[in-house]
Amino acid sequence: MHPSDGEVIRASLVDAERFGVVYDRYSTQLYRYAYRRVGPEFAEDAVAETFLAAFRRRASYDLRRPDARPWLFGILSREISMRHRAEDARYRALAKARVSEVAEGFVDEVVAAVTAQGAGAAIAEALRNLPGGDRDVVLLIAWNDFNYAEVAEALGIKLGTVRSRLHRARRRLRAALGDDSPIDLFEVTG
Repeated sequence: MHPSDGEVIRASLVDAERFGVVYDRYSTQLYRYAYRRVGPEFAEDAVAETFLAAFRRRASYDLRRPDARPWLFGILSREISMRHRAEDARYRALAKARVSEVAEGFVDEVVAAVTAQGAGAAIAEALRNLPGGDRDVVLLIAWNDFNYAEVAEALGIKLGTVRSRLHRARRRLRAALGDDSPIDLFEVTG
């Protein structure tokens, strides 16, 4: 049986190299998310800064938490928010593009299908126009399959705030995309 993230982080307090296990477990997920948010130019830097910050703050990690994924995505979300211009430029470029990137996973397959029907530009523009906090909630749910509690933990906000941001974002996305929007993709249980 593999040690939990909390156990690995605890061990890394004595042997810093043990933190590499956390990197191995989550670097691909974090990179994929950062790539979608800010593009390849900034994704590697954002992920590197995320792990550097996580390593520096590992002593403050709640070792009772077995899963570090929400903690890491919270740090990454803050890193991305500092790269707001890069994310904004990425969405502007996607809104102008005719063809979207190759998508992975169910949600991305649906988004790719919608893009093929000509809605990709509208989706990118609608996401770009969301306030940063609302966009963080929507994308953590849509791209990382987070539940409300994980989003709240990742972003350091209350559960009710997650719900209200998601509700507000869905309303804005529906208004921007019309009745044929894929907003049902952002439904979450828990």
